[in-house]
Amino acid sequence: MMMKKRVIGLVALLAVMGMAIPSLSAKDSAVLKFLVLRDSNGKPVRNAEIVLHVINKDGKIKDDSMELKSHEDGKAQTSGIAYGKLRVQVIAPGFRTFGEDFVINQPVHEIVIKLQKPTGPMSIYK
Repeated sequence: MMMKKRVIGLVALLAVMGMAIPSLSAKDSAVLKFLVLRDSNGKPVRNAEIVLHVINKDGKIKDDSMELKSHEDGKAQTSGIAYGKLRVQVIAPGFRTFGEDFVINQPVHEIVIKLQKPTGPMSIYK
């Protein structure tokens, strides 16, 4: 009798866990909202190229990447991004390239990127 209760309890626990696992995996993706601005005056940067690279557990970039373009209001958005580490690069003519790693661990991430003007020509001879 005692063994039967343990088996029933174990089966019930496994059933509950089995229902929880699929619902967790469905929630483990995020919506990313970007706002790209000029650092000097806070105005939006349109047509900035936003490149997203997934970073694996070893800290290396996976082969797949995604590219977005900012609209005239400086905004861009994507969804279905898996939780984990993500490298974001932003490239726009007349600005320094932006690059930073983010940990994606919640359903919605709003990322504000402030692009800076170049500081001048760089040379290894200076």
